[in-house]
Amino acid sequence: MKVPMSWLKDYVDIQGSPEEFADAMTMSGSKVEGVEKTGEGIENIVVGKILTVDKHPDADKLQYSQVDLGDETVQIVTGATNIKVGDYIPVAKHGAKLPGGMTIKKGKLRGMESNGMMCSIDELGLTKEDWPDAPDHGILILDKEYPLGKDIKEVLGLNENVIEFEITSNRPDCLSVLGLAREAAVTFGKEFNMPQIQVEEAGENINDYASVEVLAPDLCPRYTARVVKNIKIEPSPKWMRNRLRAAGVRPINNIVDITNYVMLEFGQPMHAFDLNNVAGNKIIVRRANQEEIIHTLDEQERKLDSSMLVIADADKAVGVAGVMGGANSEISESTKTILFESATFMGSSVRLTAKKLGLRTEASARFEKGLDANNAILALERACQLVAQLGAGQVVHGIIDVDNSDKKPVELKLRPEKINRFLGTGLTKEYMGDVLQKLGFQVDLNNMVVTVPSFRSDVEAEADVAEEIARIYGYDKITSTLLSGTATQGRKNEKQLLEDKVKNCMIAQGLSEIMTYSFTSPKVFDYMKVPADSDLRKAVVISNPLGEENSIMRTTTLSGMIEVLARNYNRRVEKAKLFELGSIYIPKNIPVNELPEEKLVVTLGMYGDVDFYDLKGAVEELLFTLGIKDYDFVREQDHSSFHPGRTAKIYIGEDELGVVGEIHPDVLESYEVPTRAYAAMLDFNTLQARANLNAEYQPLPKYPAVTRDIAMLVKDEIMVKQIENIIKQCSGKILEDIKLFDVYKGKQIPEGMKSVAYSIIFRASDRTLTDEEINKVFDKIVKSLKENLDAELR
Repeated sequence: MKVPMSWLKDYVDIQGSPEEFADAMTMSGSKVEGVEKTGEGIENIVVGKILTVDKHPDADKLQYSQVDLGDETVQIVTGATNIKVGDYIPVAKHGAKLPGGMTIKKGKLRGMESNGMMCSIDELGLTKEDWPDAPDHGILILDKEYPLGKDIKEVLGLNENVIEFEITSNRPDCLSVLGLAREAAVTFGKEFNMPQIQVEEAGENINDYASVEVLAPDLCPRYTARVVKNIKIEPSPKWMRNRLRAAGVRPINNIVDITNYVMLEFGQPMHAFDLNNVAGNKIIVRRANQEEIIHTLDEQERKLDSSMLVIADADKAVGVAGVMGGANSEISESTKTILFESATFMGSSVRLTAKKLGLRTEASARFEKGLDANNAILALERACQLVAQLGAGQVVHGIIDVDNSDKKPVELKLRPEKINRFLGTGLTKEYMGDVLQKLGFQVDLNNMVVTVPSFRSDVEAEADVAEEIARIYGYDKITSTLLSGTATQGRKNEKQLLEDKVKNCMIAQGLSEIMTYSFTSPKVFDYMKVPADSDLRKAVVISNPLGEENSIMRTTTLSGMIEVLARNYNRRVEKAKLFELGSIYIPKNIPVNELPEEKLVVTLGMYGDVDFYDLKGAVEELLFTLGIKDYDFVREQDHSSFHPGRTAKIYIGEDELGVVGEIHPDVLESYEVPTRAYAAMLDFNTLQARANLNAEYQPLPKYPAVTRDIAMLVKDEIMVKQIENIIKQCSGKILEDIKLFDVYKGKQIPEGMKSVAYSIIFRASDRTLTDEEINKVFDKIVKSLKENLDAELR
């Protein structure tokens, strides 16, 4: 909210610079966003008086004048035709600056010297609303004789310091000049001077002019109204226009300006209806009819529904309650009698209505925060006072007041000892009472009871009272203390620690972490060649998606990984090694009627200078880091998204961990990746269940190892895993390691066969192995290989 300093000074004596004021207000809880000075950009423009006006001798459309600036007389050449001798005008002297950065310099126009420029309202950054009597085209003629040489910013009210406040949603009382003036008075220890309101009435009776009926009291706690007759529509006085403009509100005419002025001053939105356009001279506050149409003041046709509150007459809606008035009852030049409305509406109703209509106004922004019903009458009376003060009309006797509000005040206990203990202060109860009274609270120090003012709906408990005292006392004055009592120790749980371990392992191997959206498109299943009857296609559909590409919850993380690999490849990144810890969402049933099962998946992806074994090695390193030993890679040929000959499933015991392999060329073609790429998907829950992070110390072996090499001929279709399994089964506990060091196929090897060679390392932990023990085991291995795999020793 923007507030001119001069307006605040009407109600509290503020001393010091605007910057000092801003700092103090921020410290006491009214955060200042910034300090702005109106008229910035205007320099060295003063009041001048035209002494002579003569035609330019060499230009038909130019004339020149001698202009008295008080301390000097200058000659100015102009093309304006609306000036005459004796006019007081704004003059930009040599070196003057105008809004927008233009600098005025003396020079010659058609051979005649010109030492400045006469200014129009456009050149001063003003509009007709700011200066209604200014010509549409021509020099601004000032309304009276001002001291010559006086700074034009002072004359036009452009030297105002404007403070912009950030008002939190719990303080609607501070969305007003008076609310902020009250805060300033307490902050600086000054007296708060509430405006004295006295309305001059012109007789007659308001009941002869209008009536009000509230049919929706739950949405309209209070509705008050007054009638003003013999309206005279004209521009507002300059002081009001200046204040409105400085506060960011465009001046329109005296009646509309009064409603805006009171809204800013009291924080109470108001509206004025042309009573001649109110059918039956009756205001009815009701819920809108379904699909009822109203033309609002912004010249838009809006369709209403039964959840919205409207102000209506006997025939039609004439305003959307708390949001905007209707064009059918708008104030015009022909208006003679008006009805001033000052009401309070349910904040939640106004907010929902404004949101549905896509129409948020200064009024709705205030109503939706919850306004004080007791403020409605004060604002109404202030508006009528201004009407009389400006000579804009005559106020009819009487007020219509339909009051359904709950006026029972909130009472809270004042316990200074508890507040001091809570804040860590040593303040007296007298100090606390004084602060609260200045803030508008009623304080009974005998019974230690605080009565909360109706405009402070945010104060609901004793802690709120303590906060009021603390912010005025000054948070910077409260001594810092250590926490008392038993403090809890924050730490990560086992799952979070394991996640960190997985990430650190991946990063240590040169992989970069990525994060992809949990929302995806149904089209990814086609891109990944997922069969039509696959369970992966049974996804949770989002009811209000941002678009088709984000319309379902993903059931696989592979599509997101391939998309990132494709994006990097298409941006000419030569190689990429990536990983992600992301969730998939598996519905328990279709259609979905309960939350889906959420599973965490570790996904790896690579392309560039890598192959299947690089990816497999990264997975094995992860398993080693997590202390998982009993795992197997089993050939997988049926996964539609992976290459059938270069893919394996991973098992830990009997539990399936995931899949690792080369992405199917058809899938890569769908994503426009013309190079080999590899991916792995590992179930995190299985990793967590099988992880063994309790590292045990293993001493160096005391006894020597014995190495035996074995080379054999086997059929091509025999997997090395089958050979290794037989070696492990036959070797028992003395087997330390198996190393495959050669696979050969060539001229010396029969067709359909291959040569496979291993180094087998034996060692016992309690003795030195003898040749006899080794030979016995070795013979057993050879025999088992021959019987089970038809292997032949070479």
